[in-house]
Amino acid sequence: MKIRLFLALALLLVLSPASRSQVPERTIDEIKAEALARAQRGAYPLGGLDPQDVAQALSLIKTRDRDEWARGWSQVAARYEEEGRRATSPASAAAAYKRAWRLYYFAQWPVPNSEGKRVAYQRALDAYAKYAETLQPALTTVRIPFEGSSIVAYLRLPKNTSGPVPVILAISGLDSRKETVAESYEQVLQHGVGFIAVDGPGTGQAPIKVSTTADRMFSAVLDYLAADPRVDRSRIIVSGVSFGAYWAAKLAITEKARLLGAVAQSPPVDETFSVSFLRQTLGNREYLFDLVPAFLGVYEGVQSVADLERIGPAMSLKAMGLLQKPMTPMLVVGGVKDTQVPIADLELLMRSGDVPKDAWINPSGGHLGREARGWTDPVIFSKVIIPWELRLIEQSKR
Repeated sequence: MKIRLFLALALLLVLSPASRSQVPERTIDEIKAEALARAQRGAYPLGGLDPQDVAQALSLIKTRDRDEWARGWSQVAARYEEEGRRATSPASAAAAYKRAWRLYYFAQWPVPNSEGKRVAYQRALDAYAKYAETLQPALTTVRIPFEGSSIVAYLRLPKNTSGPVPVILAISGLDSRKETVAESYEQVLQHGVGFIAVDGPGTGQAPIKVSTTADRMFSAVLDYLAADPRVDRSRIIVSGVSFGAYWAAKLAITEKARLLGAVAQSPPVDETFSVSFLRQTLGNREYLFDLVPAFLGVYEGVQSVADLERIGPAMSLKAMGLLQKPMTPMLVVGGVKDTQVPIADLELLMRSGDVPKDAWINPSGGHLGREARGWTDPVIFSKVIIPWELRLIEQSKR
């Protein structure tokens, strides 16, 4: 009897509440239904995609096989790529290549972890480059030397300005890319502000993966901006979404002297990296699918969930002893119902440091503060984030 009781208790310890309550991943039919529903309301990660294109791509996909997923979306994207090649005007070429880029991007979503997805990602980059050729003011691809490799970034500065201009250092998240944040920040150009868009560590074309010291990559970007006479080095703001917000929050401390401010949208800070929260997050339904493969793909030296549990806690800004240090002014954005980054992490960040912070917290919002309708990513950027950055820049003139 005692032996049976001991075994039962041991089993309860192994199957923790978090792991017992883990929600299974969506089936392919569930993924297709949810993807189409999100496309129809312009929700992440299908914002900007035509629902008809989405329905057509999904009709070609029958299983969760990664290469089949990539083929379905790429087949639709290829038609727009060809349309771009045959276009007779810059405007029609831009529209076609932009559509192709978005579809190829989703063909590799959330991470290019198969041969088909890797091919789709390269095609997404190619289509975006063709689209970028049509942009005015110009978008320049820069390659910043870094540890024997290079940081690939998009730099776009406003036209017709006198003297150095303020710049936003925009960092992508776990499954977004520098191309998506470049699209989000295009609207700052009309206000005389430029941006440089960078893939977060472990994503896109980043030269290094996530580690406790990967923020050194962004220090190299700040070095690059400081050496560019067109950039006002006293008015640089860092902005990050999701995992990119982790780096923005960290840079607000470690690079305080070189930053005018920081925007952290749903920043992982402490609890997000705990073993208990990681287990709770597996199979997350707010995330469309494959959250675990996305995490496994970005960390240095990680091949399993057990590796994430071992490495994750060291990423905590609290564990690093950074939260007691001085910080640059900051805007913290998020949603109370976020299931990917707990609201407790945002509250901890707002209570830390030495300066008051601004916050925009949506009580009905999920990850990044977004809602199914109304407060979508573009709306939050245009009505919350960019106005805050412009006010900070304007105040810095006084």
